[in-house]
Amino acid sequence: MGPRGQDDEQDGRTAPASGHDDEQDGRTAPATGHDRPAPLSAPGTETAVDGGEPGAGEQCGDGRDTARERPSADGSEAHGNEGDADGNESAARAGRGDDADGAIGRAGEAERVAAVRRVGAAGRRLRGAQLVACAALLAVAMTGGAIALGAGRAPASQPVAAAAVDPGVLGGGDLDASITALQTHLRTQPKDAGGWATLGLAYVEQARTKGDPSRYPQAEQALRRSASLAPDSDQALAGRAALAAARHDFQNALTFADAALRRNPYSERALSSRVDALVELGRYADAAAAARTADARRPGVPVFTRYAYVHELTGDVSTARRVLEQALGAATSPGDTAYVATQLGQLAWNQGDYRTALTCYARALAADDGYLPALEGRARARAADGDRAAAIKDMEAVVARSPLPGPLVELGELYEARGAAGDRARARQQYALVDAWTALARANGVNADLDTALAAAEHGDKAAALRAARAEWARRHTVHTADALAWALHVNGRDREALPYARRATATGYRNAAFRYHRGVIELATGHRAAGRASLASALKLNPGFSPLGAARARKALEGAE
Repeated sequence: MGPRGQDDEQDGRTAPASGHDDEQDGRTAPATGHDRPAPLSAPGTETAVDGGEPGAGEQCGDGRDTARERPSADGSEAHGNEGDADGNESAARAGRGDDADGAIGRAGEAERVAAVRRVGAAGRRLRGAQLVACAALLAVAMTGGAIALGAGRAPASQPVAAAAVDPGVLGGGDLDASITALQTHLRTQPKDAGGWATLGLAYVEQARTKGDPSRYPQAEQALRRSASLAPDSDQALAGRAALAAARHDFQNALTFADAALRRNPYSERALSSRVDALVELGRYADAAAAARTADARRPGVPVFTRYAYVHELTGDVSTARRVLEQALGAATSPGDTAYVATQLGQLAWNQGDYRTALTCYARALAADDGYLPALEGRARARAADGDRAAAIKDMEAVVARSPLPGPLVELGELYEARGAAGDRARARQQYALVDAWTALARANGVNADLDTALAAAEHGDKAAALRAARAEWARRHTVHTADALAWALHVNGRDREALPYARRATATGYRNAAFRYHRGVIELATGHRAAGRASLASALKLNPGFSPLGAARARKALEGAE
């Protein structure tokens, strides 16, 4: 779904789709069963909108998932600031032909060599000296984190949940190894439409988990191959919906999801992608209806997390928390446990409840100690709680393995806030990597305008930020695009234009301190001093450590407005 405070580089923040019967054979599945969780929308389960300042409580337990924990945990998030797989990265390399060998590629190269070649190849395709330089910079970050971390300090491995793709085929949970198996299978069975669809989805996951948008063309090739072999397959259509969402092409994601659901109304992946697309198009009422439909047909972790986020976007934090707790109770794999516990942590962090957030991230990392979204969340919570040194260490580990815009900006701001010798240069390097990622994303069909707007407004070309924010607003009207456009207008000195967008960003009741801070600054700039003071005070009350730099600036602005 949509991002929590940023557009989450992967289209947002989607849960893994577990892919039950319908992902295997394309036929419809029963809506409920003895082995499935009860739907959330049963009579009597809804709660009223929570308008207060809720505490999340200790819903994540003691930091360990003893009932479901396995010796070799696996976990990943299907959108956003995701983890990495362990050392077999090049197993997913696909060629350029339509035959099985060409589309499958070779396996077994070392991760560093693969990263350098991959990013360099992207630079060559774009034929631009500036982009080649950016690609080289990004390659350094993707091959051991030399800029942010130094050799040898990144986590040793980052397993990926089987549930993120298709557990019927990827049963072991190691995404790279499973892709290798699929490649081998498709060399001997090149007319297996379902295999091609699953391979395409696996490439989408690799793009997300590795922060490598060059995988998306490979995913598209595999999914098109599947569709050519089985034109009526809901698997291929659901895969194309997931790919379109990952590229931030949410209108096409909705179109493909609807087409898949006409063929199989119980496709969990298509139901989930439909909710995602509607959220990211700003159609929140429709998204809520779609979440209820998905819950009635396929209750489970992927649907529960989306259901929760739709409620959170309207300010209904208590329902969002209750649903995520139910999702955590329904989680049966370390990957699902890590994913849902991380979402509970983010929900708590958004409310300024850092103790509960850290407890939830601990539970996620107990299920999978290399799960990058939990590590990123822990870094933010540690920073907000005053432990900047630990926060920087965590965030360095994140960007060393997955150099995506959100973590890169956060790390740069942590450096700026620390202010030690060389920190300003370190911060600039992180912001330069955002430009590199954005260029590569666009080269591989990803709409990166929101990423550009968010990063450039604070740390780059302000005019470019405004162009990007306007372009994104023309495509979709979400609270996140409204906030990005408001802030881009503000940094360009156009506060009167910005004010309606800042108000729109907070109009749904979504409890986001950064949005309230932006609105307060813009209100002060337009002469609405009482409203501005109220918005700034509200931001700091909700989440006093919402940003390494923004929180301090909010306090300074509030003091100046007294």
